[in-house]
Amino acid sequence: MPQAPIREIEGGMDAAMLRELVRGYAPTVLRGLVRDWPLTQAAATSDEAACDYLLGFDRGASAEAFVGPPAINGRFFYSDDMRGFNFERRKGRFADLLRYVLGLRGKDEVPAVYAGAVETAQALPGFAGANQLPALFGMGAEPRIWVGNASSISTHFDASDNIACVAAGRRRFTLFPPAQTPNLYIGPLDHTVAGQPLSMVDMAAPDPLRFPRFAEALDASLTAELEPGDAIFIPALWWHQVEALSPFNVLVNFWWADSPDQDARFDALVHAVLTISHLPPERREAWAAFFDTFVFQRHGDPAGHMAPEHRSVLGEPTPQLRQYIKQYLMRGLGRP
Repeated sequence: MPQAPIREIEGGMDAAMLRELVRGYAPTVLRGLVRDWPLTQAAATSDEAACDYLLGFDRGASAEAFVGPPAINGRFFYSDDMRGFNFERRKGRFADLLRYVLGLRGKDEVPAVYAGAVETAQALPGFAGANQLPALFGMGAEPRIWVGNASSISTHFDASDNIACVAAGRRRFTLFPPAQTPNLYIGPLDHTVAGQPLSMVDMAAPDPLRFPRFAEALDASLTAELEPGDAIFIPALWWHQVEALSPFNVLVNFWWADSPDQDARFDALVHAVLTISHLPPERREAWAAFFDTFVFQRHGDPAGHMAPEHRSVLGEPTPQLRQYIKQYLMRGLGRP
């Protein structure tokens, strides 16, 4: 089982605290961070009150939901042949989704239902202004809402730092540091359930014969259970499994970009897989030395011996340099 609890902070958060969290690069539970949100207050009254509160912002927008049969036990994952998935994607009005999930409570053998990362600006205009995190003002972090019943989202990572706020229901988070990536048995990088690669390990019933190194990952994991009003800071690239534990769950999260290059980093990894990973070992080691020098800068600034005007692609990433590098790469990618 997971070995360690996550660091916890009680109460509010200002911009200085957020900067400290980002610099610290460690998951942190923020107890009671959003307990005063109108949505959280409504959910404290009843699931129906939370639903009614959200419906007050509804303007008929649609949303996509994952719907899986009772047999998947709430675990959205691949189909047995890995060609598809064990659930269906269904699109409909967000208001109908809320009412549907609410209506499943108390019934036996219910389907698993989950709608994730729904943009509130489109689905619930006005919600963001009424349920705010002032520490994120000016960072372009627009709230997204996640609604469903009891279910689990398999271990994955996000490219962005993330603050996830539990408004209704309870959730359990299990997190693994990036260094545990080789012990998590990651599935396809491109054929994914919801955008990011997943661990192939079923946390509820790990197979020690198929995944023997997972025990090491579990020893390094962190875990926390969040109640309504609690939030959690999850740094970019920290693997995490999220379990919704209640028949009706609402979570609101905030992602924000640390630079314009953020979304291209995984693309760079995949391109390196294509061009380098199949080389003989001694040549992979040679390229590792280049990456250590120019990318990871394990030996200091690789351009420190040159004047700034001579550093070209090794210079400070200004908008002009970013555009030049993109054009340089596009020429290279266009070669057969």
